[in-house]
Amino acid sequence: MPANTLDLVTELTLRRATPADLEGVLALLTRTAGWLNGLGVRQWPAGGFPAERIEPLIGAGVMYLLDDGSSAPAATIAVDGHADPEFWTPADRPGDALYVHKLAVSRTCSGRGLGEVLLDWAALRAAAHDRPYLRLDCAKDNARLQAYYRKAGFRHVRTVDLPHRASGALFERDASAAIPAALSHRRTPVVPAQRSGHAVQAWRVLDITAHNELIEC
Repeated sequence: MPANTLDLVTELTLRRATPADLEGVLALLTRTAGWLNGLGVRQWPAGGFPAERIEPLIGAGVMYLLDDGSSAPAATIAVDGHADPEFWTPADRPGDALYVHKLAVSRTCSGRGLGEVLLDWAALRAAAHDRPYLRLDCAKDNARLQAYYRKAGFRHVRTVDLPHRASGALFERDASAAIPAALSHRRTPVVPAQRSGHAVQAWRVLDITAHNELIEC
């Protein structure tokens, strides 16, 4: 078969980040922060995050990534029980949720549903840990990102307007709603092929319902 007609399939593996992944995770977050700031979105520092902000997440085992075998992850997400006290009050029952932090998708992989896949997986993890909700906060003035989260099943709780924080739009989704969707639709589909010259590159993500060891532990 001629080389320019080959289908090149890359399978993305969901796994916990390890200390060896720190450099790649920082690079992805830095590129994402730069892209956001270029759009005028001040969600994250323009230069990305210092290592001391990310190392504890990796050390605690709450940072996950989609690994395509390259030096930098295709996507990252941190999921833990930490409710930002400036945003979530005792009346919100912070212990009723898991919280999403540092969700980022490489620009070379954007538009392929990876963010939605990770959010569905995080909701399954919350449900497995008897947390009714999956929550996050995002930039107060980023209407496009807020619409993205609504499309992913989140509802707007409120916006906390703190002068020293760009973030403050609070969202949550019902964790249990992810279970029937994942089981009946096998949510993690083959992502449409992307053409580069004459070659076709298809990206396939492992089914999130198969990752019980990451959902339940």
